[in-house]
Amino acid sequence: MRFVDEAIITVQAGNGGNGCVSFRREKFIPLGGPDGGDGGDGGSVYLVADGGINTLADFRVQRTYRAQNGAGGSGSQCTGRGGEDCFVPVPAGTLVYEADTGELLGDLIVPGQQLKVAQGGFHGLGNLRFKSSVNRSPRQSTEGTPGEMRRLRLELKLLADVGLLGLPNAGKSTLLRAVSAARPKVADYPFTTLHPQLGVVSLGMNRSFVMADIPGLIEGAADGAGLGLRFLRHLQRTRLLLQVVDLDPSASESSVAKGVETIDAELRGYSEDLAVRDRWLVFNKADLLPEPERSARVAALTHALHWTGPVFVVSGATGEGIGRLCEAVFARLQALAITSETGVSDAADIPYDPTRS
Repeated sequence: MRFVDEAIITVQAGNGGNGCVSFRREKFIPLGGPDGGDGGDGGSVYLVADGGINTLADFRVQRTYRAQNGAGGSGSQCTGRGGEDCFVPVPAGTLVYEADTGELLGDLIVPGQQLKVAQGGFHGLGNLRFKSSVNRSPRQSTEGTPGEMRRLRLELKLLADVGLLGLPNAGKSTLLRAVSAARPKVADYPFTTLHPQLGVVSLGMNRSFVMADIPGLIEGAADGAGLGLRFLRHLQRTRLLLQVVDLDPSASESSVAKGVETIDAELRGYSEDLAVRDRWLVFNKADLLPEPERSARVAALTHALHWTGPVFVVSGATGEGIGRLCEAVFARLQALAITSETGVSDAADIPYDPTRS
């Protein structure tokens, strides 16, 4: 199924049922009086976050969702049946906007979370409601009100703890395959990944996190080049970024440094919040270099980048260094969670050691 992260839909709530004009007619009761019942309320439309859906592709097929109309009232003071609500499942992480005004209506993050997007019409009143001491035989009733109709723009931002970013062909998909059960496409040419991929990294009982592989970014991504805006938005919910760099020995130090600076510039151009978010440097394809050439090259590249944050050396193809990276990521995520709950940071910095993989 093709990944879709935006869709426009129309939702129509049900109309309220009309009230009834009726009089009681029974033998030996000549003055039965009014007994017309109210109509039923129209059904409303709700969006429901579903953890089992990860794309908005279905909304490219079905674009209109309607709730049921309320039934009209009837005699013998019978109230019309209310219309059934319409529940529309959407992926967890969906932002809901009013399509015409751009107003943000809600953000569905937690599976099972509901958002009412169209209110059902109110029921009409039967003539029984208008009975009074001066109007004993009312012949008036009211019609039900129309249900609300809206055009909505749905925008999906993936829910992931960790985001992989880097230039095309840096080995992000191979790394995701190595740490999780996800199976993104892997090939020896750039732009193999055409849409974001999610994988669950499990380190044991109750020790797991979600990692997202974001398609390779290019210069100008923050301005929309190469669908960059649609890819960058999926990093906004992540708590930690892993910048994957190809440890190809044929590439010059200046070209590697330029690539890292390009990613940094695109993050800063898209969102200052992304630019200052926790970001670690992950040198991939370590199997291409033997020791001690590997350590020397990592040290030289780190120096050329003026990088002061955590550095990891891994090989997505052989699995070397993967365990240490995942354990460090999990520890950092736990520390960030404690920080967000208490407001006090107790996250220890991970020391840089370019010789350790």
